[in-house]
Amino acid sequence: MTGEHSSTAARDSPRTAAPPEGGSRARVLMWCLWDTGTTAYNSVMLTFVFTVYLTSAPFGSSEHTSTVLSAAMTVAGFAIALTAPIIGQRSDTPHSRATFLTGNTWVLVACTALAFFARPEPAFLYLGVGLVAAGSVAQEFSTVSYNAMLPALAGPHRMGKVSGWGWGAGYVGGIFALAFVLFGFVTPGFLGIPTHDALNYRAVALFSAAWILVFCLPLMLRSRSMPFRSHDGAVHGPSPAATPTLGGLAGPPVPEPDAPRHRHGVLGAYRELFATIAGLWRVSRATVFFLLSSAVYRDGLAGVFTFGGVLAAGSFGFSLTEVILFAIAANLIAALGAFVGGSLDDALGPRTVITGSLVGVMLAGTVLLFWTGKPAFWVCGLALCLFVGPAQAASRTYLGRLIPPGHDGEIYGLYATTGRAVSFMAPGLFGMFVSLLGAQIWGILGILVVVAVGLALLLLTPKPPEGFTTAHV
Repeated sequence: MTGEHSSTAARDSPRTAAPPEGGSRARVLMWCLWDTGTTAYNSVMLTFVFTVYLTSAPFGSSEHTSTVLSAAMTVAGFAIALTAPIIGQRSDTPHSRATFLTGNTWVLVACTALAFFARPEPAFLYLGVGLVAAGSVAQEFSTVSYNAMLPALAGPHRMGKVSGWGWGAGYVGGIFALAFVLFGFVTPGFLGIPTHDALNYRAVALFSAAWILVFCLPLMLRSRSMPFRSHDGAVHGPSPAATPTLGGLAGPPVPEPDAPRHRHGVLGAYRELFATIAGLWRVSRATVFFLLSSAVYRDGLAGVFTFGGVLAAGSFGFSLTEVILFAIAANLIAALGAFVGGSLDDALGPRTVITGSLVGVMLAGTVLLFWTGKPAFWVCGLALCLFVGPAQAASRTYLGRLIPPGHDGEIYGLYATTGRAVSFMAPGLFGMFVSLLGAQIWGILGILVVVAVGLALLLLTPKPPEGFTTAHV
C-alpha cells in the first residue's frame, strides 16, 4: 500500500474515463438523494417516532421496553463496529460496491416496511425492536459503500462541496419526512388514518420505507456506473456497456479496473485490515490520528442532536410543539451550515473548516450554560447546529483526501468502527455532569468536554506527507 497518488498511471490507463473533477451533475444529484432517503430512517424510525411507539405502554412497562430497545441497539452497534471495515474491504471493487450498497438498502427498506406488523401488544415488541436494530445495521453498512464513492465522484477540487450538499440534502430530507409524519400521521393527523390498533403509528413504517426507496432508487439503479478510484490512483468512468440495472445485480458489468483482491475468510480479512492500518501508520500517521480524533469529536457533535430536545424541554421549558418547531429549524440551519461549509472546505481545506466549526460549537455551548430563557436556547441552540453540519461534512472529505487509492471502502468502514467504539462518551459524560452538579443544564458541559478532547487530538494530528493529500487545492 502506498500513499502516493500515481498521476502517471492515471494518464496511461486506457480505461480512465472520468475527468479529474469527478462525476457528472446527474450522478452527484443521485448520490445526494440517497442521503435524503436514508436520513429519514434516523429521524423518523430511530429518533422521534417509531422507537417512541415501541417503548409506549401497550408493549409493557417503560423500564422493560427501554431495556429491550437498548439491548438490541447495543448488539447492532457491536455488529457494525466489528464488521464495517470488512464490509468496506469487500466493497473495494466497482461491482462489489454497487452490490453492497444496493443489497443493504433493500434490506433497510424491507426492515422498515415489515415494522408495520409490530402491533401494540407485548408479543410484538421483539419483532419491532429487532427490525429497527437490523435496519440500523443495514443502513450503516450501505453508508460505508456510499461514503466510499465520494473521492472518485467528487474529485479533489469539489469534494468539500459535494460532501456538504450530501449532508445538507440529508438534513433537509429528514426534517421534511419528520414534519409530514408528525402532522400527517400523529398530530393532528390530517391524513385521517385510524388510530385503532395504532394503525397510524404502524403506517409510519410503510411511509418511511416508501420514502427511502423513492429517494435511494436513482443511485441504486446507477450504482454500477459511478466513477471508481483504483489502486493506481486512476479514476475510472462508467463502461459504455453499462446499463441501468436494479443495483447492478444484473446486466452488463463494468470492467474491474484492478485485479480482484484475494478473498479470505473472516480471520484473513482482519489480518488484511490490520496490515492496512500498519501500512497507514508507516506512510501517513495523520490518517490514523485523524480516525481517532474524528471519532471523539463526532460523538460530541452527535450529542448536540441527541440531547437537544431533552435540554429544550427539561431546562428551557419548551412545550412538545416548540420542541418540534426547534427540531425543524435546527435541521434546516444545519443543512445551511453544511452547504456553506462545503464551499469553504474546497477553498480553505477541511482541517480549517473542522477546527473553526468545533471552536464555534464550544463557544455557543459555553454561552448557553450561563444565558437562561427560551431566547437563549433558540439563539445558541441554532448556532450549535449551524456548526455541526460543516464539521460532519468536512470530516468525511478530510478522510477521503487521506485514503490511499483503492482502499476507500475499507477505510470508510474503519471510520464507522472508530465512531461506534467511542459512542459512549457524550451520553456518559452528559449523565455524569448532570449527576455531579445537580442540574440538567450542566449536561452541556459533558458534550463540550468531548468536543474539546476531539479538537485537541485534531490539533495534535500531524499534517499528512507531501503528495499524500489534496486537502488544500
